[in-house]
Amino acid sequence: MSKNSASNTWMLYFTFAVPVTSPYGNTVHHKENATVGQFAFTTSEAGNYLACFWLDSAEKGSGVSLNLDWKIGIATKDWDSVAKKEKIEGVELELAKLEAAVESIHHNLLYLKAREAEMREVSEKTNSRVAWFSILSLGVCVVVSALQLWHLQGFFQKKKLI
Repeated sequence: MSKNSASNTWMLYFTFAVPVTSPYGNTVHHKENATVGQFAFTTSEAGNYLACFWLDSAEKGSGVSLNLDWKIGIATKDWDSVAKKEKIEGVELELAKLEAAVESIHHNLLYLKAREAEMREVSEKTNSRVAWFSILSLGVCVVVSALQLWHLQGFFQKKKLI
């Protein structure tokens, strides 16, 4: 709890913990006793990441608000610092943004192309396996039918019906 001297009111600060876990269970980020803050991480594993937020301590019935701004890809770049660092502005900055967007789209398309090739390969293997299974099933049916005919023929010959 702290006192805001300007408005002479008391403000209550809750602390919370934030772990971020990768799809394979690796902890990418972990912060304890946070009241405010921001963090960033670059992923090395593809998949869904899990971010948990929980209060370290809170009174029952107390209202807590959490604002989360989750950015991925090109949206994470701080263009103001890029403009200052490279001393560009206006049209040049917009062109740099567009170039980064095109680069991001290109990388996404390459990723999708690779995934499509993998999926096509899996689909072709599955199709081949189904075809061979169908041929094997047909062969088993033919063999069983032949055995049934052979057995029935022997049965009827024993009964002297044929």
